Amino acid sequence: MYLYNLTLQRATAITHAVHGNFSGTKQQEIIISRGKSIELLRPDPNTGKVHTLLTVEIFGIVRSLMGFRLTGGTKDYIVVGSDSGRIVILEYIVAKNAFEKIHQETFGKSGCRRIVPGQYLAIDPKGRAVMIGAIEKQKLVYILNRDPEARLTISSPLEAHKSNTDRLRGGGFRSDRRGGAENTANANLLRT
Repeated sequence: MYLYNLTLQRATAITHAVHGNFSGTKQQEIIISRGKSIELLRPDPNTGKVHTLLTVEIFGIVRSLMGFRLTGGTKDYIVVGSDSGRIVILEYIVAKNAFEKIHQETFGKSGCRRIVPGQYLAIDPKGRAVMIGAIEKQKLVYILNRDPEARLTISSPLEAHKSNTDRLRGGGFRSDRRGGAENTANANLLRT
């Protein structure tokens, strides 16, 4: 006996969208999630149309989706937080026209719960760390590196919890030790 699951009509609402260079061809691409599916899209600069390169159905709900690039890398990776209680890092392989799972880390119970991380993702702008957080309290930080063969590695999670707090959004920030960016921003604000 074999069981077969087939979705007759896909969801049309886009819940997440990220852009980047996922195929490594120096072309901008877009990855969108539609609840239970992830799609890779590429805009055609000549016609102005967007073409679907790949659509993958997953057995779960995509709670969060972001792209990142390691320092010195030529292509972007995808981080997916889902209702399975796991964080998954995917890489698009052009030769196979498929997403390949680079790393998968289990951090909590399954389901969309308020205290289980997976709802919010924040990535360091230089691709050094990723933080995954819950609506209430729990936040985990993973350090991203490369091994001697230049493959992506991920550290054990570091806890960054804070009691009696609710999260509305997360983001990565870059510091400017010389203050040049801050001075430029202040000068532009004064002119307007």
